[in-house]
Amino acid sequence: MKPKAKSEETRALILDTALGLFRKKGFEETTMRDVASEAGVALGAAYYYYDSKHSIVMAFYGRAQREMEPEIRSRMTRSTSLEKRLRTLIEVKFDYFLPNRELLGALASHADPHHPLSPFSEETREMREQEISYFSDVIEGSKQRVTSDLKPYMPRLLWLYQMGLLMFWVYDRSRNQKRTQLLFDKSLQIVVGLIRLSSFPLLKPIRKLIVELLEAIFGEDKP
Repeated sequence: MKPKAKSEETRALILDTALGLFRKKGFEETTMRDVASEAGVALGAAYYYYDSKHSIVMAFYGRAQREMEPEIRSRMTRSTSLEKRLRTLIEVKFDYFLPNRELLGALASHADPHHPLSPFSEETREMREQEISYFSDVIEGSKQRVTSDLKPYMPRLLWLYQMGLLMFWVYDRSRNQKRTQLLFDKSLQIVVGLIRLSSFPLLKPIRKLIVELLEAIFGEDKP
């Protein structure tokens, strides 16, 4: 086996082992020594590939994004309905992260933008922007018109909507997360309905206030 292939195999082994331990023991309780021992590698080797548990989680996020993208792109081409395209994108996320739902719940405590694992941090900016671009594609590929003043903000708003659903989902203790499914179904109809209504001429004054509010909220992160 070529050295590069062996190196990538070892990197993947450590990542998979760590995720298994995070699920079994919990993220905070698992140490890098635990990961190395379970993977059958030296502690120094584990640190060679990942300098901390945080870097392992970042690798997990990156892998998830790479593996979900083909499925997202493929399934979104099947419809020009905004509602169906949004549903597809978010359902892919639910399906992919299901085996790691408890881990996401543990990581959800790191929501502070100053924490490197926060979905709002500078460290996760590149992945966040990639995620937001999917929502741009959802809109661009749909037949739903979005007004020019709201359009720059809509992908970010829809990403935040998705984050809210995922947060609810990781803490949902109902059987098979039925409450999340109900929330998703009902809220999606409301979100799409509001986007549709926002293009009505009579709502232009309200839309202007909304845009001003979004400018204030996003500040330096505005589109």
